[in-house]
Amino acid sequence: MVGLVRSDDDTWDITTSVGSTALFVAAARALEARKPEPLAVDPYAEMFCRAVGGEWADVLDGKDSDNLLTTSFGTYFVDYQGARTRYFDAYFYAAVRDGVRQIVMLAAGLDSRAYRLTWPPGTVVYELDQPQVLDFKREVLAQHGHTPAAERREVPVDLRGNWPQALIDKGFDPASPSAWIAEGLLIYLPATAQEQLFSGIDRLATLGSHVAVEELAPLPAAAFEAKRDEAQGVGNTFFTLVFNEQHAPAEHWFSAHGWSAAATPLADWLRRVGRPIPEGESDARYMVDSVSLVSATKR
Repeated sequence: MVGLVRSDDDTWDITTSVGSTALFVAAARALEARKPEPLAVDPYAEMFCRAVGGEWADVLDGKDSDNLLTTSFGTYFVDYQGARTRYFDAYFYAAVRDGVRQIVMLAAGLDSRAYRLTWPPGTVVYELDQPQVLDFKREVLAQHGHTPAAERREVPVDLRGNWPQALIDKGFDPASPSAWIAEGLLIYLPATAQEQLFSGIDRLATLGSHVAVEELAPLPAAAFEAKRDEAQGVGNTFFTLVFNEQHAPAEHWFSAHGWSAAATPLADWLRRVGRPIPEGESDARYMVDSVSLVSATKR
């Protein structure tokens, strides 16, 4: 994978920059689905990896020994992806049981929930992301004969721009309850953009709406720079793409704005679903200790 330091006006497609991290996650979900007792099964993840080919197909075939997913870190990362997928799947099912019929996927990437979850009649799924990423996903799944399980509306937009207007232009109704997800997103945004994202959700979400967020606590500046230098040396994009900024913890921000919010540390969730916690000091342990899964309801 090629490293690239983020900038405020960068763009990407599915094989570069942030897009390549979507493939990394898809490969992890595909590996999770092969386990005897997977935490989540995404039948489309492998399709995306094989459509791109190269290292993404090789890692699924056990041919790429240089990919992070083949390391001890990768073993825990696959567990992590299975666990967080289960968390957010359960979140959406709870939201639709609560009567929500508008689903908003922020930085949808290769999220296939519009296709693989069971949605009630009348559900509309809005997917926001770079146009090249949305095109890739649609075309791959169409080539395999797959259609969404709900009405799916693409919103090609950069989330650092005026995405609320783009969403409304696609038919989103702020007067009706909605369920939002920001999965694997906040770390790629500067603090100002995170605040704008939360504020945009709050403005567009009426009473009865839900939101779920995955967040990573920032490292101290010196430790982060050391991680970034190390990552660039081995060709790992993760730390070269992370802004390492946080406007405010999501639980605190949404609670302060009238939402009922709760954060679940990743370590607690892994224990709950029966997956191991890394021991000692390592990148895997840092990941587990730093990630929280947050959900909130606007009452």
